[in-house]
Amino acid sequence: MPYGFLMGPCSGVVMPVLCSNKHSNDVHTENPRRSRWFRIRRDENGSAAIEFALLAIPFFLLIFAIIETCLTFAAEQTLNYAIDKMGRQLRTGQITFATGEATDKTEDEFRTMLCDEVSIMFSCGSDVDDRLFVDLQSYATFASIPTEVPVVSGQLDDSGFSFSPGGASTINMLRAYYIRNIAVDLFRPYLANIKASGDSDANHFLIVATTAYRNEAYE
Repeated sequence: MPYGFLMGPCSGVVMPVLCSNKHSNDVHTENPRRSRWFRIRRDENGSAAIEFALLAIPFFLLIFAIIETCLTFAAEQTLNYAIDKMGRQLRTGQITFATGEATDKTEDEFRTMLCDEVSIMFSCGSDVDDRLFVDLQSYATFASIPTEVPVVSGQLDDSGFSFSPGGASTINMLRAYYIRNIAVDLFRPYLANIKASGDSDANHFLIVATTAYRNEAYE
């Protein structure tokens, strides 16, 4: 507040007085409700927690979707690599059947070898018999090789599967099917394409790996 000076009437003493401008007498009153609302609007305490709560759900959904997609892709690549490797050994005669050679393998031995190749991504325990299917057959021509996945009523139909590989110079097809359990329940309705044995709804993902080849004349 500015000060002024006043000359005393008798003593001649200069006396300080308190001065004010023309607005000093104005009375300003504020609405308490409006003032409280204004303070609330300007208060930024807890804003980070609110923002995190809004973004947390879509953020974690995105993370889980990426993880599930990566696991499925890795499983497909693992099975494809294993089938390509086993098919190459069949084609070159490193694995044979009923020839009397040391390279002969039974169906169970072949299945164990395939399981060892995919063990990094798939379990190779007692549940493999229910989820890993192998179809190895010989065909007269490449045109006669089936191209469709045998799925009937949402389930894998393995009635036509067999283990009957041909010998040297024959045309063969090796195909493996793996029924993979989807880890994240939330994405199961969107990713599932097959029903496991005993299930009423599709809640698994079917992975298929195929290789067709003509055996070399290794005899």
